[in-house]
Amino acid sequence: MIRRAAALLAALLIALAAGTGPAQATGYRYWSFWERDGKAWTYATQGPSLARPADGSVQGFRFAVSEDSADASRPRGEAGFTTICAGTPARDGHKRVALVIDFGTASDAPSGETPPAPRTACARLAPDATAAEALAAVAKPLRYDANALLCAIGGYPAKGCGEQVASAGKPAGEPADESGGGPSLGVVAGVAAVAVLGAAAGWQARRRRHG
Repeated sequence: MIRRAAALLAALLIALAAGTGPAQATGYRYWSFWERDGKAWTYATQGPSLARPADGSVQGFRFAVSEDSADASRPRGEAGFTTICAGTPARDGHKRVALVIDFGTASDAPSGETPPAPRTACARLAPDATAAEALAAVAKPLRYDANALLCAIGGYPAKGCGEQVASAGKPAGEPADESGGGPSLGVVAGVAAVAVLGAAAGWQARRRRHG
């Protein structure tokens, strides 16, 4: 009897585990804005229309799906200011800003669109120019929405702007969503464990009666 109940417990656990898929995590498809300090990218604390990079700065833009700035994908590539702006000589009364523009991967692309290859560019600007002006100087056409959110760089993507999308699976470290209609794995496991313990108690009682 105990073996049968234990087998039931194992079967229930295996069947439920097999049917428990990862929950859907919600993210947004958008262009994120980055600043590079040495070789490290940091998420910009200002939007490109407000940020005024200094001469010799490296600014990055990355198109991807992410939940927030903590898990946003960084621009790819190792080129620094000296490499990117090697062909753009300095000029009095101007500053130079290096740009890394990463159009992302096919998995992050809107349906029917193919991301262009990542590229770099060097913008030569007035000393008080913003990052948005630097981007406009080298990567037109740009597209913004009514709230001044950057929607497209170099015409990519052709449509959409910061739309909400579902990504496969919850981020690592987050518990599975057990709010659905069926019983959770823990509930079924508890019920099956009670069945095993009940069978064991019954078997012990019968042994005592017939011992």
